[in-house]
Parts: sequence; structure tokens; C-alpha cells
Amino acid sequence: MTEGGGFWANHKRRNTLVSATCAVVLLAAVVALFIAFRPGADDDRRMVPPPTSAAIPPGVSLIAQVTGPQVAVYETPGAPAPIKTLENPWLLNGAVDKPVPQVFLVEEQRQDGWVHVLLAERPNGSTGWIRQSDVNIIQNPYHVEVNLGAHEIKVLQGTAEIYKGEVAIGAPSTPTPTGKSYIRVLLETPDPTSVYGPFAYGLSGYSDVLTQFNGGDGEIGLHGHNDASVLGKSVTAGCIRMDNEQISKLAKMLPLGTPVGITS
Repeated sequence: MTEGGGFWANHKRRNTLVSATCAVVLLAAVVALFIAFRPGADDDRRMVPPPTSAAIPPGVSLIAQVTGPQVAVYETPGAPAPIKTLENPWLLNGAVDKPVPQVFLVEEQRQDGWVHVLLAERPNGSTGWIRQSDVNIIQNPYHVEVNLGAHEIKVLQGTAEIYKGEVAIGAPSTPTPTGKSYIRVLLETPDPTSVYGPFAYGLSGYSDVLTQFNGGDGEIGLHGHNDASVLGKSVTAGCIRMDNEQISKLAKMLPLGTPVGITS
């Protein structure tokens, strides 16, 4: 993540590891506690199986959880060969002791066994196709909306707003990119009084101007703060800072794969 700007699933069975990194970009050399969650596993408070025939309820998205050790990504449905193969889990900053479940935000689920998904790569908004047989598809009622012009974040459960508050966003020279992304990793910081606050989510989106930041490659993050006076201002390297108490609550709610929409 870029600063200035997750792992998720069963809170009761979370795996906390020592020494992780992140920054606007995965808080590199700053975050020491790493939390990996199996999104939705044994947790029907947040995640329920997708409907078999009825339309997906308003405000609900689908998350594709990779079930095997890797997943092939294709440019088009039925293509003869994949354009890439992604490992499951993927390794945070390449560290073998920090595995992260591979999940995707589903864009479209077809009846012929193909799933269109958002990818965590440049350029932002990149997509690909995966086989439904390679994933477990689950409903997620939560989504996050960030309005840069209003310096405001909203968290919704279905169509119901469950939180709204001020955020700090990217400075004019390092703006927070707009568009749709999703939560990839959750990190718990060793020092909740640091610039990252108590928790930091790493998102699938990247900075449009920074290709490197504190050892990472410019991923955007959503995290807490060490100075509440910055909320409502444009001061970060691209990440989004929010209220510490509220992100601590979200860390117990939002699964990997939760969509984050950022508008101007």
C-alpha cells in the first residue's frame, strides 16, 4: 500500500504472524503483525452461499475464493491457454511465512462455468476469466464507498449504511486513484499510534504516479491514522486514512474480496 496510504474470514480462528510489511503500498517495514483469514470460512455472520436461481440482492457482491494451489487466468472464456497462473496462497512481499488466500471480486458469473473477475494488477481495472471449478463463490453483503471530493467514506451492508465518516486522501501530487478495487489483505500494526493506526487494509488498486513506495510497488491502502486533524484533508501518498476506532470495528467485519469504490 502506499502510505500516507487485508486477510480475512473467521475472526475466532485468525492466524496472527509477526513481522509483516505495508506502506501506500503494503506498509513496508512498518507493520509487524500480519493477520491472514480464510474469507468466509465457518462464518455465516458475513458470508452466505450465492443464490441458486434468484437474483443477487441489492448491494451484495460475489467473492471467488481459489480452492486449489493455483488458478489459471484466461483472457477470454474458453481460450486455449491461460495468460497467467496465480499461486494460492500468494505471499505478502514474497515472505513464505505470510501467505494470503487468493480471492477475487466477481464481475460476472456465467452459466457455462466461467467467471469474470477483477485482478489485482496494473493497470487498475484489469480483469480476466477463471474457471468456476477452481473457486468457491460466496456472497458478501458489505461494500465500501469513498468520495474523494467530500473526503468521505461509507460502509454499507446491502443497501443499509452502517458507517459514514471523514477520511484523508492523496495529496495533489500523489492522488488517490478512482475506480473499483477490492480488499486483498488485512494487517494489524505493532504500534497503533503510528501513521497507520491499529489496522491497514491492502487494496487491489495501485497509485497512478508511484511505482514504488517503502519497499512496495505502489498498492493503495485503507488504514487508520496517528493524527485525527488530517481527516478531511488531501495529504497522503495515495492511501486513505480513516478513524481508528471505526477501522478496528471493520477489521472484524469486512472479508477479503470486499469491493471498494472510489469516486471523485
